[in-house]
Amino acid sequence: MPNENASTGDLLHPRDEIMQSMERIYRYRMTTTSGGNLSIREPNGDTWISPARIDKGSLTRNDIVCVKADGTVDGVHRPSSEFPFHRAIYACRPDLHGIVHAHPVALVAFSICRALPNTRLFHQAHFVCGEAGFAPYALPGSEQLAQRIANAFAGGLNCVILENHGVVVGGETYSQAYQRFEALEFAAKTIIKARLLGDVQYLNDEQLSLAERRKVELKPATPQPASSEERELRRQLCEFVRRGCRQRLLISTEGSFSARLDRDAFLITPSQRDRSTLDIGDLVLVRGDTCSAGRPSRATLAHQAIYRRHPEIQAIVFAHPVNATAFSVTNATLDARTIPESYIFLRDVGRVPYGIQYLPGGEIAEYISPRSPAALLENDGVLVVGTSILDVFDRLEVLETTSEAIINSRLVGSITPMSAQVIDELKSVFLKE
Repeated sequence: MPNENASTGDLLHPRDEIMQSMERIYRYRMTTTSGGNLSIREPNGDTWISPARIDKGSLTRNDIVCVKADGTVDGVHRPSSEFPFHRAIYACRPDLHGIVHAHPVALVAFSICRALPNTRLFHQAHFVCGEAGFAPYALPGSEQLAQRIANAFAGGLNCVILENHGVVVGGETYSQAYQRFEALEFAAKTIIKARLLGDVQYLNDEQLSLAERRKVELKPATPQPASSEERELRRQLCEFVRRGCRQRLLISTEGSFSARLDRDAFLITPSQRDRSTLDIGDLVLVRGDTCSAGRPSRATLAHQAIYRRHPEIQAIVFAHPVNATAFSVTNATLDARTIPESYIFLRDVGRVPYGIQYLPGGEIAEYISPRSPAALLENDGVLVVGTSILDVFDRLEVLETTSEAIINSRLVGSITPMSAQVIDELKSVFLKE
């Protein structure tokens, strides 16, 4: 799998890459103060790894340890006690140069049930992670555990659930390992949430292939100076993409966000780039059948079709917030008649059959409009549109909080939706056409 972030990652010292990634994993509550370890192997055989018994929430670059190819250690701390399995994985998989081990809640739930999350839940999760594997329990830090994990990786797996322990994920680069780790945890969380709603639907080979066959063939545009309007739109779009990652409405490998610049032009997030680190120069300007430097999202044609069909729409997001996405992988109805805010922002949330957004004819534009601004995409998250970037982001947040409230209510009692009379009153006051 090509990694678009590799050139960026190559510019960071391994100390900084591990430090920044651990801070992110800890901030997203995918590990604890004492749990988890990360490593990067350099071409010369040296391995950089997080230290033993140091607070994961306050690592500095000087805390990161280098275990030389000859076994000597360079650093102010001891390397992680789990270094033996990092070493064993690298020994059997010379193609791997980054490893993530942590204890994210959803994957730990699978590990203590001796179960595997099915990555066929989403095309992107399956593409990024492949099939997950399993390693039987052994004492943490032991050579026996190292061998059991290495045996699983030796068979070609890149994601391995550890019995009663957590998960280990490897990548050709460290950034690829992190993306696999995050995508696997997201799939696991979605499966758990979805099982509270009903039977979970998975994708077959043809459905997976449909997503992979998407192509965006646009001509390179002649470079033009950016207007002040474009510069401002780039700033806003990047700000809200990064906020979406912090709010866990977006993850590094999923989703696309765009904003209209004028009648036939819009800015969109690039393909296969870590959403949380995007900068204004990473966004791609699409105008007609041309695009600026960069590789636009593979959802570009879907965005373009919606803009062309609905001139009132000024911003679009395809996203994967976990609770709303749980509805997309089941047949459960997402009824927004819960509280006034939910209905005012979301109206009646529609459902788009799997794969419509991948079709080249722009059929997705038939399923969304200013009057129906939010829809579930079967096994592919949600689609939200609005009159501005802020409007779309606000709707996305409301969609996710509404979804979480409905899922939580399953453990409380029977839902009582707002009555038809209440809905008519809301329409007359807040939804005048």
